[in-house]
Amino acid sequence: MANRTEEVSKNGAPVAAPFSKMLTLDQVEEVLNLGKPLVYALVRSGELRAAQFGGRGVWRVREDDLAAYIDAAYAKTAERIAAGQISEGDDASAED
Repeated sequence: MANRTEEVSKNGAPVAAPFSKMLTLDQVEEVLNLGKPLVYALVRSGELRAAQFGGRGVWRVREDDLAAYIDAAYAKTAERIAAGQISEGDDASAED
């Protein structure tokens, strides 16, 4: 029997794993190229979905939830551009 990450259909084609990979907040920082305080703020506000596991409350973020956060950020930015809230004078390379 195949394990959860190696399931195959009856015709032998791979089937998506039922669980997405869990990322540490350090990995999320790396993907988003943000500092730890901002990543924690996103998690605490609920803007970035995360969960605590184990006795020490270790934080993890599903890859799917990180992808959804990134997609939402792009959509929100596009809306702000369309509404004229971001002008040509705004420095796209500035970091928060």
